[in-house]
Amino acid sequence: MITISRRGFLVAGTLLGAQALGAPAPSNQPFFRRTGLGIGLQLYTLGDDLKRDFDGTLAAVSKIGYRTVELAGLAEHSAADWRQALDRTKLKCPSIHVPPHSKTGLNLDELGALAEVAHTLGIGTVVCPMFNIPERASLQLQPGEETGKLLARLGSSMTSDDWKWNADYLNKKAAALKPYGLRFAYHNHNVELAPVDGSTGLAQLIQETDPALVTFEMDAGWVVAAGADPVALLAAHPGRFSAMHVKDVKASTRPNFSFQQDPCEVGQGIIDWKTLLAKAYQGNVRQFYVEQEPPFSRPRIESVAISFNYLNALVA
Repeated sequence: MITISRRGFLVAGTLLGAQALGAPAPSNQPFFRRTGLGIGLQLYTLGDDLKRDFDGTLAAVSKIGYRTVELAGLAEHSAADWRQALDRTKLKCPSIHVPPHSKTGLNLDELGALAEVAHTLGIGTVVCPMFNIPERASLQLQPGEETGKLLARLGSSMTSDDWKWNADYLNKKAAALKPYGLRFAYHNHNVELAPVDGSTGLAQLIQETDPALVTFEMDAGWVVAAGADPVALLAAHPGRFSAMHVKDVKASTRPNFSFQQDPCEVGQGIIDWKTLLAKAYQGNVRQFYVEQEPPFSRPRIESVAISFNYLNALVA
């Protein structure tokens, strides 16, 4: 027979009661179990997999163990299709990336249509994934230039006034989305960390936007690709980041501001996730999405499984 003292019984009851009320698990538990947060996936990572096999791909994501997803477009499906697929796979969709302008999909020019999709899918946060390009910039591809190099060229031309103009745009869009019950965030690449007049584009965006309206989604991989420290960035701007792209890079990644990195699965690169996740949580980041850039050395669904398994076991 197993016996237990009265004090032991009271302690055990207290712990069980705390867990029932949703209190964090002991600190020696894996980070996501301890915090009670689900591990999310930015579906951009899967490329065209969703177009080839919509239901099968989302089912595979759920089977791996992901509980939330962040959309980057609708992959040629309707909001109703997405709603049914999310219900079938028990996935939640807290946020979506929406570009400032687009002729073929959701955009920040048509907020009514965007809000309708967001409400159908249970989305609470709209994320602007890229800076607004000044009208003076040429969007024509130059000889030998592909999209990444085009963006790098455009990014390198951004001035302090351009970043302030972008901040004003973010404030206005956030204010316009608020009556729809939608929050607004901005997602960085590495170009926002380039020096500009003694500051950086990202610092100016943070400084010039209203904290009550605009929050930020830190892409840790792009921060490191810029040669910066994501932990230091969190400390420099307390409370401004609410979400994070959990993205890793290889040691061969050379610091740059031109959309270049050597990607890998989370846990196989140079980022200290044990420290970063803990600091992010302390800084009030509550949404974490695995994301990986191409090229991939294996099928994409295998890569996201590797990243999930690493994070699911990580004590931070």
